[in-house]
This record gives sequence, structure tokens and C-alpha cells, in this order.
Amino acid sequence: MTESEFLTQPLRPSAARPLLGLTILLVEDSLYACDAIRLLCLRSGARLRRADCLASARRHLEVYRPSAVIIDMGLPDGSGADLIRELKATTPKVPAILAISGDPFAEHLAIAAGADGFFAKPLTSLGAFQSAILAHLPSEQRPEGPRLVREEPVRPDPISFRDDMMNAAAILENSDAPERLDYAARFLCGVAMSAGDRALADAAGDLFEARVSGLPYGPCLARVSGLLQERMSEPLAV
Repeated sequence: MTESEFLTQPLRPSAARPLLGLTILLVEDSLYACDAIRLLCLRSGARLRRADCLASARRHLEVYRPSAVIIDMGLPDGSGADLIRELKATTPKVPAILAISGDPFAEHLAIAAGADGFFAKPLTSLGAFQSAILAHLPSEQRPEGPRLVREEPVRPDPISFRDDMMNAAAILENSDAPERLDYAARFLCGVAMSAGDRALADAAGDLFEARVSGLPYGPCLARVSGLLQERMSEPLAV
């Protein structure tokens, strides 16, 4: 084999990097959740592209067809279920269409829309991440033999969590439209679940429940805003 032939050989998955050669499109508005999946892709050998909303994802999909798509169920411009349904009806099909959410009730909606699988936040297991994607790929894209799975959890950059908190705070300060407030509550719940922040997740969930139930939500909003200020003022470990 000549040098030029060697350089043009397609990347082949291996036991240590079973997703080598694959491109994954992540449709996710949380920087913290994105960083977790970036680390999972890095350890697996996959390339990662990111879209932060439905409109951005559709622009990506007009240009290229990824090996797998991971779609957050709650996005700033609509439901991830809409994109799942669109992808299921598109030819050629994306081999693996997976949903992700911090809301356990979203799994039923994702599967009903046509998702091949569902990730519950926080997603930190390398083995679960790889298995869910490989299960829906054609055999020629899977590694031969057993995989070498390192099970230490990934640890996203805390700066991305701070950035998500600042984004949510800005939305809450300028949320004249009820749907923006609902989005901010769902967004915060998902980020908090990814970060293992139970107090913030519960507070954001209570705010969303009060909003959709038509109950007074002022105290819930004040609680969420107070927790956000606490999170943004905490020093970051260097």
C-alpha cells in the first residue's frame, strides 16, 4: 500500500475507540450537557457537531447526513419530538436517532415520535453511550470483537454550568412571554439534573408545574432566581 493510499483509507472502529469514523449531531441547548457528550465522543473516537435549536439542526441536516443524532426534547424553538418525526420520514435515514432529557416522562414522547433510544440526564456512562449508538449502526460500522470500556464517569467543565446559569438568568429577567418562562424552567431542570443539583432541579420543576397548572408562581420564580444567584456567585475550582 502506498502512502497516499494509506492516508485515504477510511477510519475503522477499534476496541478502544468503537465510534471512530462516525459523526454525531447533538441538538442540545445546554453547554454543560454538550460538554459531557463532547467528552464521551472524544473517548469513543467520534466527531461531534452541535446545534443549539431546531432551526440550526435543520440547517446542519441540509448539508450532511450524520451517523447518529442525539436530540434534546426541550429546545428554545420547539420540541425535539418534531425533529425526531422529521428524521424518521427522511430518506436516506439516519442510522441512530436518540433522544435525551432530564424529564423521565419525555422518554415516552420520544419513543412515540420514532426515537431509537433515550438517554436520561445526567449522561455520564461511556459504556451506555457507546452501546446505545452501536446498537443501531450497520454491522460494517461496528468494531469487531469485544469493546474496551472505561467506566469512569465524565466530568464536564464547571465553566459551562456557570454559562448555562447566566443564560437562564438572562431569560428569566426578560421573560415577558409565558412560553419563555416555561422554556427557562425546563432548561434549568435539565441542566440541574445533568449537574446533579437536586435543589435547583426541584425548584425549576416546581416553577414549571405552577405555570402549567395556572397557580401563582411568584414564590417559585423567586426561589429559582435566588438559587441561580447562589450558583453564579460560587467560586469555580481551578
